[in-house]
Amino acid sequence: MFEKWVCEKFARFMADDLELVDTTTEILVPKGAKCEALVIANEEGVVAGVEEVATFLKNLGLEVNVKKEDGEEVRKGDVVLEIFGDARTLLNVERTILDFLMFMSGIATTTRKTVEKARKANERVVVAATRKTHPGLRLFEKKAVAVGGGDTHRLSLADMVLIKDNHLKLVGSVGKAVKLARERASFSKKIEVEVSSLEEAIEAAESGADIVMLDNLAPEQIEAIVKELEKRGLRKKVLLEASGGIKLENIDRYAKTGVDIISLSQITMEAKPLDMKLEVVASTRPPASSA
Repeated sequence: MFEKWVCEKFARFMADDLELVDTTTEILVPKGAKCEALVIANEEGVVAGVEEVATFLKNLGLEVNVKKEDGEEVRKGDVVLEIFGDARTLLNVERTILDFLMFMSGIATTTRKTVEKARKANERVVVAATRKTHPGLRLFEKKAVAVGGGDTHRLSLADMVLIKDNHLKLVGSVGKAVKLARERASFSKKIEVEVSSLEEAIEAAESGADIVMLDNLAPEQIEAIVKELEKRGLRKKVLLEASGGIKLENIDRYAKTGVDIISLSQITMEAKPLDMKLEVVASTRPPASSA
């Protein structure tokens, strides 16, 4: 199932680059030519997307030797993949596989840096992605987050009950929304509610929410909420998640507030791709046909 799903996805990716034919390769590279190529990292980082790319290439009949597994760190010059096989096929997919590896590795690298900085301030805090992802790429992006040491959070709207501000406007109050969710949702679904004030946080905890998301609040405001929930004996009844306006630059400040989870979109939406290249290192031409 995984192989079929990956190959279907990559076929769609390929359609952006290979509409009908690779004109240059068709002109210059004879049918039957073989080559060996290396995918090489041009900078330090954490690699991701290797499993998917290797699966896709093998499905095309190419031989693949994985030198760096997903989650491994690389330095400039490190070989990520060795690829052997039909030269035309390899050149057809070169840009697609590089773009995918660079994109995924950028997310994994950014996540790793973010998690490390947060854990220096709070060794138990969970760093999670949000649902701010690129359409059609969410599962890949979320996997890259996991590879980098982060948490995927929700993969889709079906994963849990997450009551946000627009839900509250339609329902009327935090307490009523949590009560309805508790009555109607399966026992298997956690209930999280987004709040923007101390009063709403208390109401959510008292109403039986499992997780309280402290949305777009400054670290000082979050610290005050944590202390008040502790004072009221509510802190241990809920997980606290900080979200909104959080980046690598300030995540340590949010981690120090004592929240359990920090979610941010920067790791998926602003990650810089990790630069890589594909280099042909050997080639063989097909034998000349006899007249």
